[in-house]
Amino acid sequence: MTALSGTEAGATRLFARATRQKRFLRYLRRHPSVAIGGGLLLAIALGAILAPLLWTIDPTQLSPARRTRMPSEQFWFGTDMLGRDVYSRVVYGARVSLVVGFSVAVLASVAGLAIGVLAGFVRKLDGVIMRAIDGMMSIPPILLAIALMALTRGSVGNVILAITLAEIPRVARLVRGVVLSLREQPYVEAAVACGAGVPRILVRHILPNTVAPMMVQATYICASAMIVEAILSFIGAGIPPATPSWGNIMAEGRALWQVRPHIVLFPAIFLSITVLAVNLLGDGLRDSLDPRIAKRL
Repeated sequence: MTALSGTEAGATRLFARATRQKRFLRYLRRHPSVAIGGGLLLAIALGAILAPLLWTIDPTQLSPARRTRMPSEQFWFGTDMLGRDVYSRVVYGARVSLVVGFSVAVLASVAGLAIGVLAGFVRKLDGVIMRAIDGMMSIPPILLAIALMALTRGSVGNVILAITLAEIPRVARLVRGVVLSLREQPYVEAAVACGAGVPRILVRHILPNTVAPMMVQATYICASAMIVEAILSFIGAGIPPATPSWGNIMAEGRALWQVRPHIVLFPAIFLSITVLAVNLLGDGLRDSLDPRIAKRL
């Protein structure tokens, strides 16, 4: 009897696993943007993590004797003006862009969520918080990031902090709008009438309904952060030049753009593909999480 029960339990687990896999595959077929964007992003992330295993060499290794070589069998993406392998620098540079993008998305989402919920649910603080948010949004994010980087030294952590502070206002405004609409819903008013405290209402009714728009917004923030990081590095206000990043590679190759365009071309292509993958993922999540614009319910 025990062996039979164990067999039945194992069969139940296998059936449940197969059911989840079928649902996941059905979800990907219904939302191809999620499949394409997620697949591209996963491939780039795996390439960044497994960079030492992808036939790369030290991205900072100098070799003046082989500088500005065109792409070949030995140097797939050619070499730069200091003889460094552009392929290795591009592959390792993906780490910087992904770390900056994901970190900014998480930090800006958490901080913006807290500020937006506070502004949307506490009426007395709404005016003060939103006026400060409006003042920050009046400054273009890239200019705000440049100003913040001018006050600190160039490093990955400082770049993440600068871009996060520039992205928080848009997240806070989005969350505030969602909370204002949720606050007037009948189930929230019923919870207030039943004597539920503010923390309980926020945890049980408000925060769960902000997850969907926050996930979509986080993907766009991730893509925007990658572009801003590349801009900061390109103008010399971001990642230190010794660190291989796509912005630094393009900045170093712009002087030779007309004679050796491959130095700028390859990191630009990888940056474009990564941003495209994140945006496709965000569009697919928006279509699947928002029932008003989903193709099928």
